[in-house]
Amino acid sequence: MPNTTTLDQATSMIEKAWGQPIKVLEVLAVRRRCDDPLLRSAMHIRTALAITNAVSVHQDRLHAMTRPGYVSAFYELDRLSSSAADRRVALAESSAYVQAIRRVVEAREAASTADRGPAANLSRAAVARSGLASHAPGQVSDQPVPAAVVGPSAPSPGPHR
Repeated sequence: MPNTTTLDQATSMIEKAWGQPIKVLEVLAVRRRCDDPLLRSAMHIRTALAITNAVSVHQDRLHAMTRPGYVSAFYELDRLSSSAADRRVALAESSAYVQAIRRVVEAREAASTADRGPAANLSRAAVARSGLASHAPGQVSDQPVPAAVVGPSAPSPGPHR
């Protein structure tokens, strides 16, 4: 995907994380009392990216000034180097915004796994208990019992007198 812009990348990350089209998410994030503050943050960052996404403008300007067969005039050299510097700044800002959205998405994923963490642990414990209790009390299970670990003995407190 060489023609994907940073705005496209940000949009796809947000849509994938929240599982809805960006238009729906924009409506949800605009509400005064948003139920999902991480969605609101991601949408604010995406809006800032859309406003400051001037990489393509600077890129087009550079291509126009450096097209084949075109010889820049002396007075255009400042514009050329200025456009190149502006393009580098715009690229850095864009990648910082995309990185910020990536961090918000990661925070959302971490929060969702933390929310189900205790429930998942309880369900695993229940399954383990049910597996151990599946045989009758006097019956020997087929599973081997782990051996006890024997460690070094504790050192003596010192010589006895």
